[in-house]
This record gives sequence, structure tokens and C-alpha cells, in this order.
Amino acid sequence: MKVSPFVLRLSSLAAATALAACSPEQTSLTSPADPALAAAPQAAVARGPEFVPGEVIVRFRPGASSASRGEIMRLANAQVGEKIVTAAMRGRGDSEGITVLRTSMNVPDAIASLKAHADVEYAEPNWVYTTDATSNDTYYTNNSLWGMAAGNGSGAVTAWTNNKQNCGAVYIGIIDEGYMYTHPDLAANAAKNPIEAAGRAGVDDDGNGLVDDIYGWDFAGNNSTVFDGVGDDHGTHVAGTIGGVGANGTGVAGVCWSVKLMNAKFLGSTGGTTANAVKAVDYFTNLKTRQGLNIAATSNSWGGGGFSQALADAITRANTAGILFVAAAGNSTLDCNISACYPANYPQDNVISVASITSTGGISSFSNFGATTIDIGAPGSGIWSTVPVSSKGKVAAGYASYNGTSMATPHVSGAVAMYKAANPLATAAQIKAAILNAATPTASLSGKTLTGGRLNVAGF
Repeated sequence: MKVSPFVLRLSSLAAATALAACSPEQTSLTSPADPALAAAPQAAVARGPEFVPGEVIVRFRPGASSASRGEIMRLANAQVGEKIVTAAMRGRGDSEGITVLRTSMNVPDAIASLKAHADVEYAEPNWVYTTDATSNDTYYTNNSLWGMAAGNGSGAVTAWTNNKQNCGAVYIGIIDEGYMYTHPDLAANAAKNPIEAAGRAGVDDDGNGLVDDIYGWDFAGNNSTVFDGVGDDHGTHVAGTIGGVGANGTGVAGVCWSVKLMNAKFLGSTGGTTANAVKAVDYFTNLKTRQGLNIAATSNSWGGGGFSQALADAITRANTAGILFVAAAGNSTLDCNISACYPANYPQDNVISVASITSTGGISSFSNFGATTIDIGAPGSGIWSTVPVSSKGKVAAGYASYNGTSMATPHVSGAVAMYKAANPLATAAQIKAAILNAATPTASLSGKTLTGGRLNVAGF
């Protein structure tokens, strides 16, 4: 069984076997011009490609002539695969956007050729991002939800007793797999795009280029069906930790019991790409800037690949819109001060990067860390939450325990919603500062995270 960068699978159907995080196999490339490319395999059969073979993301300089663009593509043996100009880009006056080129050349060589041309602002791989997850199985009343408790948990239980469980005016965007918005522990919190929900079927009512994106959009499948079955277990698990309905006598309770959850699915069965990650981030930026939805953060339990200027620009647009980008540190036991961990290592002010801790307060054996690059720790080992399961040939609602920085991240995303609900006028910078300043000093995180501490939602 493979181990993805962000979630370790544990099976509930068989005896649970702990999986050690493993480093990706390194494969040398023909062109060492870009250190990030030289360190990344173009394809590893067991893991899948770390960037999409035959695809390059390029941003042409605005005003580049058609003749110049044609010459650029000729030099890279490329043709246009997709032109991406999101609504969020247009809202910033950017009509150029980015272009996905399909090339017959080796990707590093094509990038070297493209970067040499004056009318290319940047060229980079279409990185592949992954996450993986699985099961074992009840919950708050039997003390399974340690991540919500006091002690080494997030302190959410204490916050609930202080009436901070209601986050109904706040939206969190789940950038991940899809999530089971009909799950009985999630359905009440499944938010809708208001204009599309009230609009006409088959029509792009809100003008964002997407038709009937009521619960969000599936950028991996390019359709409005954000939930596609039991394969969307990881996204559903994340959703339950952020906003599983509390006090309903069923299953689990999320950090914030009534937060509004929306989905931008970009991880499919083979992972996700930079191009679709950019679209997903911009999707929520547009919903906030054009429709005024109170989106406080996106939850990002995924990673892989190297630095992407296109994704960095999308995170910057989210920052300008006041949306936090909560990112998993990763599960490869890396020091992210030495080996960059993306997207956790992006330097934008709106990024909150999250390591994983255990119920005893130790940093999880698989968790990445970084004294100045990873901000905070949160519960990530043995975390129970919502999942879809197969029952008698149909998809049913279930619960499972997963491990990973993917599980730590939504605890922080829920904390963002809780703080924003209690402090409606707080800016993204103020929310981030409140969460980091409230971190409880934790020995295992000293010198391993910027705060040296773990999430404490009872502290703000």
C-alpha cells in the first residue's frame, strides 16, 4: 500500500497496520537547470507522476504578439492545451492568466527553452498533488474525539462550553477531494452558492464560467458533481473535523458545529494538478470578492511537487481578498527549513502551516516540521471523522479514524471559523495572529514549529 505525502491510511476492515512515511524515489532528469525539477521524478510507477508528463504551465507577458507566442511554442514543440483566466484573475484586471502547454519534449527541457524567451514571464511544471486515506471506526461520548478535548487536544470542548460552537455566518472552502454533503453529520452545514442555488438549471447564473456550481465545483472532473462516492473519503473526513454537526446525538462533532462548508474538488483518483489547484483557490476568492460570501479560509490537506509561481499568485489573490490558506505540513518527516514543503512553505502572509501531534502531545512520527516554516501543531493521529462507506452496493454514511497532517489541518481551519464567528470584523492577519499567539507551548514542537506550540482554541 502506498503512503501519500499527507495521509497515512489505517484500515478498519482488517487489523490496523501502522505505515511509516517514506521518501519518494529520486530519478535523475536530463536537465538540471531548475533545482526543483532536478530533485523531482517525472514519473515513478508506484507513486504516479510528481508532475504531469508532457505539460508545462506558462505565463506569457501581457501584450506578447501572436507571432511571438507561436515562435515560443515552436521552440518547445508545444501546443495550447488550456488557457486559464479565472474570474478572480479577471477581477484583478488580468486577462492573460496562465496557459497549459502540451509538449512532446522532456518537461525540464521544454521549461528551459520557454524561460529563455523574453515574452515568457515564467514557465513551470504542472505539479501533481496527492492525498490518500483510509479507515477504522464512535466518538465524542466514548472519548474518541481526543482532538477536540483539553489536554493535548485543540481545546474545542472548552470553547463549546463558552458558547463558541456557532459559526453559522462563516464559510470555509474545502480544497481537496469532494465531500459527502448529504452525510447526516454534514448536511446541515453544506453551504450553497446562493446565486446558482436560486438560479436556473443549466445556466451560469453568477457569471463565473461554471454552470450549476451549487455546492462548489469539481475541477478534476470539470463538472458540478463535487461528490462522486466512496473515493471522496479524504475530503469528507476533513469536512467532519472542520464542521461536523454537534449536539445532534450522532457520530462526531467538528470544531465549529454550524460552519458553512463549500467544496472545490481538485483531487481525483490520480491526484490533482497545479492548474486545477489555481482554479480551486481562485474559485473561493471570486465567491468572496464578487458575491460577498464570508469566506474566512480554505483548508488545504494536500501537497507535492515544487514551487509554483502560478499557485503562489493564486494564494496572493486570496490574501488580498482576506482569505487564509491553511496548509498541511506533510507526512515525510522532513525539516521544511531544509527541504521545502509545498504548499506549506509558500511565504504569503495568509498561509498557516500545520504539523501533526499525537494524543500524548508528541509530534507525530510521520509529520514534517520546520522551526521557521511550519507555524503550529494540531491533532493529527487517530482522528475520527465522517466518511462515505460502501454498504450493500450503495454509498452510506460512516465514520473512520485517519492519521496525517491532513487531519491536523482541518482542526486549524475550524479554529479560523470559530474566531471569525466570535470576531466578525477581524481581518485574516488578526485571525492568524490570534491563533498563533494562543498556541500552547509543547515540548515536542519546540524548535520544530514557529510557535513551538499546539492549537488551543480555548485560548482566544
